[in-house]
Amino acid sequence: MGIETADDAAVYRLTDEIAMINTVDFITPPVDDPYWFGQISAANSISDVYSMGGTPITALNVVMFPSKHLDMGVLKDILKGGHDKVVEAGACMVGGHTVDDEEPKYGLCVNGVVHPNRIITNAGGQPGDALILTKPLGSGVLFNGVRSGKLPFKDLERDTLPSLASLNDKAMAAALQYDLHACTDITGFGILGHLLEVAHGCNARVVLDYKKLLFYADALAMYKRGETTGSNKPNRAMVQKHHLDIQVSLSSPEEELLYDPQTSGGLLLSLPGHQADELLTSLAAAGVKNAVQIGTITADPVGITVI
Repeated sequence: MGIETADDAAVYRLTDEIAMINTVDFITPPVDDPYWFGQISAANSISDVYSMGGTPITALNVVMFPSKHLDMGVLKDILKGGHDKVVEAGACMVGGHTVDDEEPKYGLCVNGVVHPNRIITNAGGQPGDALILTKPLGSGVLFNGVRSGKLPFKDLERDTLPSLASLNDKAMAAALQYDLHACTDITGFGILGHLLEVAHGCNARVVLDYKKLLFYADALAMYKRGETTGSNKPNRAMVQKHHLDIQVSLSSPEEELLYDPQTSGGLLLSLPGHQADELLTSLAAAGVKNAVQIGTITADPVGITVI
């Protein structure tokens, strides 16, 4: 698996038993707190290995930092957040590279392993599959709400950041016990953008049940107060080119949540419909409390229907 697909990571077969997963991701600070920044960015980077069905093994820091403008203690806290998350994932932090830049950026190059016959892609969904999402949505507008002063940081820290900094390992471990057909993690393209990848990957239609979606506290309120993100408009333009049919009556703020970009979002899992309830029970038992079935895949022409 390489750049030809829209999958979350590249996969290279080493032997009949081992394939290597390679991915890299870095972000600008979603929040000003450097330790939270390090944790969230690391969890975001590691997630691509989980979404391919793999286990993270090593990680390299990718750092851009304005050393002339920010205290090096800030960098120390960013790196500590990333290190602690890598250790939590059971992987090894083995180095990295740092350059001076005008704005802080941080992420990881992550290497993982998977059996060549057990690689999970975003393209394996089948008609009749249920779609399960493991984290709420709406983090993009919340970050901007804090920046603009519409939302207190303490509210974000209490209600949202622990979820964003959490690894997707438990969710994927539970899902791999079932006949998992496809998976991707929800990040910058928003829920509709990533559902579109799934639809095109299996040449079928995704039906999204809007009322089943879970959103972080205050996300809808931020859109109602006029907050938005720089990604909403391009995400909308991308999806509307590909047979989007919104059949449910939504207010403008409710609709904007469909295009909200996520950082360290949940996994979107596609598996046979008759296994969905059992997987949801397993996810809850594993501590993944916000997992919900949000839709299905049908044999209709490729695209997305929102009901």
